[in-house]
Amino acid sequence: MTTVARKKNQAARRHLPLGARIRRDITKNWKLYCMFLPILAYFLIFKYGPMAGLVISFQDFKAARGVMGSKWVGVKHFINFFNDPFLPRLLRNTLTIALSTLVFSFPSAIVLALLINELRSRKMSRTVQTISYIPHFISTVVVCGIIRDLVSRTGGVTMLLSAIFGMPVTNMLYEPNYFVPIYIISDIWSNIGWNSIVYLSALTAIDQELYEAAKVDGANKWHQITHITIPCLVPTIVIMFILKVGKMFDVGYEKIMLLYTPLTYETADVINTYVYRRGFAENVNFSYSTAVGFFNSAVCFLLVFFTNKITSRLGGNSLW
Repeated sequence: MTTVARKKNQAARRHLPLGARIRRDITKNWKLYCMFLPILAYFLIFKYGPMAGLVISFQDFKAARGVMGSKWVGVKHFINFFNDPFLPRLLRNTLTIALSTLVFSFPSAIVLALLINELRSRKMSRTVQTISYIPHFISTVVVCGIIRDLVSRTGGVTMLLSAIFGMPVTNMLYEPNYFVPIYIISDIWSNIGWNSIVYLSALTAIDQELYEAAKVDGANKWHQITHITIPCLVPTIVIMFILKVGKMFDVGYEKIMLLYTPLTYETADVINTYVYRRGFAENVNFSYSTAVGFFNSAVCFLLVFFTNKITSRLGGNSLW
């Protein structure tokens, strides 16, 4: 087909009604649409469907009465949450753990990817990748059990720190000051390998001719990393950073619930764990829990929106 004929066909397709174009595309790519249907069904059922339940955050929901029979109370549960005496502590702990994860855990995956990329032996590179991936596939319950054993009064980490630094022999999970470091270090250990996959994929897409040209110009390995590798990684880093910021208020409460105790609520209790106790453990209050979850989701959305806008203006890289 000539270029002129191709352009005429494209112009003709553009003038077709929207319904006709959709039917034509489905007929042409029906196999791709069949592959997409399970993914669409998953998001509709498990992601968008439950959003209808947000309506109970404006009700005194009673399961026996259902949504239609429960009393409407407006923003009562939101006001109760904002007036909660524990709110300052919850916000402080949530932001402390989230920012610590962002500062220490997020860059660690980038550093690991850069180090693996510089290994000359492919066998060694694959071995390091495999070893670093393994902790991600260990159950959170198992990981927390290992942590509890290591930092207990007679645990290996406790005894080692006592011998080297003279720290008092105590169960570290009963000390509020130790909780955040334990959480961050264990998070890095569990996820550093898995999080580095995206960056390793981006590194393989870098044109090798750039490195060859840099070598000709006399650039050493450090100059190649700082002037070629890292700049080429910036778009990927920005996207992952935006997504990470969007999860700041959604701290991994599963691990926190398995590790914290009433003695460490001062530094370990975050919004999600408090909501769980208030809404399900201590007294069942679905409406209050839903209201706080609604607040969390709204804050996360705003964080993603404004972070995306800032990064777009600063460097031109963004999600949309």
